[in-house]
Amino acid sequence: MKKHIIGSIIVASSALAFVLVFAGRLVPAAEREPAKSPLAGERARDAQPKKAGRLNIICFGAHPDDCEIRAGGAAAMWAAKGHRVKFVSTTNGDIGHWKEAGGPLAQRRTKEVQEAAKILGIETEVLDNHDGELMPTLENRKTIVQLIRRWNADIVMAHRPNDYHPDHRYTGVLVQDAAFMVICPFFCPDVPHLTKNPVFLYFWDGFQKPNPFRPDVVVAIDQVIDKKLDALVALESQFVEGCVTGHEGLIPKNDQERAAAHQKVRSGFRGRFEATANQYRQRLIELYGKENGKNLRCAEAFEMCEYGRQPSAAELQQLFPFFER
Repeated sequence: MKKHIIGSIIVASSALAFVLVFAGRLVPAAEREPAKSPLAGERARDAQPKKAGRLNIICFGAHPDDCEIRAGGAAAMWAAKGHRVKFVSTTNGDIGHWKEAGGPLAQRRTKEVQEAAKILGIETEVLDNHDGELMPTLENRKTIVQLIRRWNADIVMAHRPNDYHPDHRYTGVLVQDAAFMVICPFFCPDVPHLTKNPVFLYFWDGFQKPNPFRPDVVVAIDQVIDKKLDALVALESQFVEGCVTGHEGLIPKNDQERAAAHQKVRSGFRGRFEATANQYRQRLIELYGKENGKNLRCAEAFEMCEYGRQPSAAELQQLFPFFER
């Protein structure tokens, strides 16, 4: 009797295993009926329809200011042409100040980047991870994959993984780790996988080891420099009050002091973006032509990641529709 019961259990278990394997692994994805799945409603909600000719760009920065500094100009130009751009901060920036911290600072910095997003004409999101504590975990990898998929991204940008700040480095690692997983149907299956791998790029940085930044794409931002500077000035906790190295004397006490502080921020960043244009002048000439390239004043630079789709020169022109000769 005992052997009969055990045998029946084995047979039933084997049959169940066969059904699960057949249903979940052997039937091609194209032959399944997602409408019958309990996840069908969620899949339909998450799917982002794409208009012909419209690009979807998503940028990941470690803190609520990183994307704005490194890609705010290109973002504003994409948005002006009708393309969809989203900035994501992988931490909430809750220790990024010399006086404030915790929830109040995180809320303040979220409001600041929301104001910057309005100025640039884009969307923004701040993830609720503590500043200085980001780690390349499986949970965080899944979050990045889901965000890229929901945005139906053509272009993904992030820090290089040899940056000085651990949050910057691990943001870069997480985005690299997502570069293949976004097209895997059974990784995070609750959000539809991408059928075409995005193009992944790195933000500019000045670090030389183990390898220096390579300026594959240099975008002139002269036409939107004032808009970008307006967005950066909106991040007062960082650029007016001095971030983690500030002090009481930096906080404006009246409108006159605030205007002077804003002008100082604008002047400093303008000089930084002019330096980028001068540093990569030859690449600007190659992309914009000799006459235009030598006269452009402000720029942002990006490096192609070897992960993800590798675009041809013609496709690069479509992804960055700014190189007027």
